[in-house]
Amino acid sequence: MTIALIIDDSEMNNLLMVQALKPVAGCEPVSFTCPKAGLAFLRENVERIGVVVTDYDMPEMTGLDVITAVREVPGFAHVPIVMVTSMDQRSLRHQALRAGATDFLGKPCDPVEIQARITNLMTISAAHREEQDRAAWLAREVAAAVAVIEDREREIIALLMRAAEHRDTDTGDHIARVSSYVGIIARNLGFDPVQLRTLKLASTMHDVGKIGVPDSILLKEGPLSAEERAEMQKHAERGRRILEGSQSEIVRLAAEIAESHHERWDGTGYPQGLTGEAIPLSGRIVAVADVFDALVSERPYKQAWPLERARAFITEQAGLHFDPLCVEAFLAGWGEVEQTWAKAA
Repeated sequence: MTIALIIDDSEMNNLLMVQALKPVAGCEPVSFTCPKAGLAFLRENVERIGVVVTDYDMPEMTGLDVITAVREVPGFAHVPIVMVTSMDQRSLRHQALRAGATDFLGKPCDPVEIQARITNLMTISAAHREEQDRAAWLAREVAAAVAVIEDREREIIALLMRAAEHRDTDTGDHIARVSSYVGIIARNLGFDPVQLRTLKLASTMHDVGKIGVPDSILLKEGPLSAEERAEMQKHAERGRRILEGSQSEIVRLAAEIAESHHERWDGTGYPQGLTGEAIPLSGRIVAVADVFDALVSERPYKQAWPLERARAFITEQAGLHFDPLCVEAFLAGWGEVEQTWAKAA
């Protein structure tokens, strides 16, 4: 049953209104002579109330006060409110409409008119609630579908990264740490939670192009020759080719990162030699995270650097290798950086 809430300081008026509404199908009239008590009941029964009928001339609160208070209750923006008054003043009606009134009933009330007006208003109210429920259901269905797609994307990415791990025993740990550092930088740059999650996941594929690098180069102990270095550098474009053309936003972003994370702010990077803001922001962020983790990690060709030495290098390279704003964001989260490395150590 849907409640028709009646607020009038006259017990007799409430009785007449209740009697007039009892024949209305699906309607349960509930009356209060105290406006504050009626409003308290309303706040406790938001989902059940389909229409509010309030008198205008009351000692505690006027009908305008009641209408204003009702409209302030969350979820009551579209619930019909009827003001009952014997005062035929256009200015008063204008005030009531501005406060949020839907309709008016004049005194003395006609039971037939009451039934017709309230029935129509409750039908409108029920239709609006049904539409709200349907919109909420659709929102839940869309969210569930998106969650399934995201889970599948994560699964595919995890499988792809597992394949990369078979080429390089440190790859799994490296991509996890880089993703954490990327999150620190992006958050301090003002990324919202959705952008942050997308970027962190996409960053895990930054070195996917290394799948095509021969083991003799990828696992070589000692410096690479010029030819070997040129072959290694192909992994940026190779990664882009592996990932490009996807309909997935995450994979498209990953393709952008794979190609651009070795570009340098001063234009001396590869594969395109881009300069400054011509380098995608995603690549600029991952560049800081990737280089830092490479410096503090042991590799077949080098010992791990102490954290402070790596921090000093990143700082010195702001404006040369790295975007200064990305370096600033990285250093602003230094405490988190240390915690991330401590967990991996």
